[in-house]
Amino acid sequence: MADDLSNRGPQDRSRISTSEDWELKYWTKEFGVTENELKAAVKAVGPLADDVRRQLKK
Repeated sequence: MADDLSNRGPQDRSRISTSEDWELKYWTKEFGVTENELKAAVKAVGPLADDVRRQLKK
């Protein structure tokens, strides 16, 4: 089966990876934050998107 090239988001939307540039762009846009803010939140609470979302709302 071919990849769906119209799906530009991360494969696992429950986890955030800060090691890929395209994924950093996706998540910074999703949360409306800078790369540094996103990386700090992931470092503080781990890679789960729900945890990062709660951390960024503080």
